[in-house]
Amino acid sequence: MRTFVYVDGFNLYYGALRKTPWKWLDLVALAGRVLRPHHQIVTLRYFTAKVSETVRDPTKPHRQDSYLRALRAIRPEVEVHFGHFLTHRVWMPLVRPIGDQRMVEVFKTEEKGTDVNLAVHLLNDAGLDAYDCAVIMSNDSDLAEAMRLVRHRHGKRIGLVKPGTGRLSQQLMAHADFLRPIRFSHLQNSQLPDPIPGTNIRKPAAW
Repeated sequence: MRTFVYVDGFNLYYGALRKTPWKWLDLVALAGRVLRPHHQIVTLRYFTAKVSETVRDPTKPHRQDSYLRALRAIRPEVEVHFGHFLTHRVWMPLVRPIGDQRMVEVFKTEEKGTDVNLAVHLLNDAGLDAYDCAVIMSNDSDLAEAMRLVRHRHGKRIGLVKPGTGRLSQQLMAHADFLRPIRFSHLQNSQLPDPIPGTNIRKPAAW
């Protein structure tokens, strides 16, 4: 079965990877372990945004760049699609007001574009008859309508791979033909080689 996999990078990171040592992740190997053998992974689309350095973590962009170069070097079926971060000032309520002060102004950073980009490619690939089955690796309920259209208008199978152990989006599950979990053993056994053969790309020491 021709299968395209669509990975919401930040949903995967915060749902399954953040507090683990398994961030040097071979996404294609992971998908292969999670899915059944009849799935032929033709393309894996990875949706993310370029991170910026911070005072607390100045090497963050270097780690991300090393990972993306490693992934592309060893997995030609991976295509990376970038959204962007948007930072703006907002007023937020304090949990415990200080005297008369009930609100505080903060910088809020949000990742933009991943859900829209993923939904657009999911629908476009279905329209091109590029796959028989689409597998969504996300728990973002904003993708539900795109999944519904792919399943009911294009007649494609839809699989849902849920990162992490939190509550499953029922909106997504309503339009999925099957559900697969990501287990810690899947992450542990789906690591990229270090170094990447034929290159000087290595896993960052901080990971």
